Amino acid sequence: MMKEMRIMFHAKPTAALAALTAAVLLSGCVSIGGKVPERLLTLDATQKVPAGAAQRAGAGRTLIVSDPDAPKMLDTVRVPVQTSPTSVAYVTDVQWADTPRHLFRRLLAETIAATTDRVVLDSGQFSGDGGQRLTGELIAFGLDAPGNSAVVTYDAVLTTPNGVALARQRFTASQPVGGKITSMTVGTPLNLAANKVAGDVAAWVAAMKN
Repeated sequence: MMKEMRIMFHAKPTAALAALTAAVLLSGCVSIGGKVPERLLTLDATQKVPAGAAQRAGAGRTLIVSDPDAPKMLDTVRVPVQTSPTSVAYVTDVQWADTPRHLFRRLLAETIAATTDRVVLDSGQFSGDGGQRLTGELIAFGLDAPGNSAVVTYDAVLTTPNGVALARQRFTASQPVGGKITSMTVGTPLNLAANKVAGDVAAWVAAMKN
């Protein structure tokens, strides 16, 4: 029984009865009402651009990294736990400092800038050298209860400045959670999984030539 999680079920109409039954069985774990979380989580890039490092744009070397799309389940500061294929819980006493898609974009940008020759910009910056764009969708960014692991999955799409798709690839990584899933144990495995995905995306971007 995970007393640290607030259980919220999102079920398809055909699974409504099953979800109701599960809610009754897990009534001892349900927490109603909100409170200020005990801790906030963020992501920390394992590969960083050194302070004072200079980069020159040109010859199509720029890359604009956009915020990925994300389903409503992930577009929140709460930390989701997939308890079954049709139900999701959220870990109590912990939240993200920002929504995962914003945090992950910054992690991607930092990792790509640190490990490739690309000059990384965000979507609010302008470059006239015809660089590429990295967009995509955050498919998973949370905990898998049956596997007791953190899972991050990102569908990356590399496009031209005009939005023509050049390549698409799915990247995923998982890290085991040490012990029970609680507010104290979820941050590190999620950060490790996110960094693994970011590193794989960076290598993929580096291999794609203009």
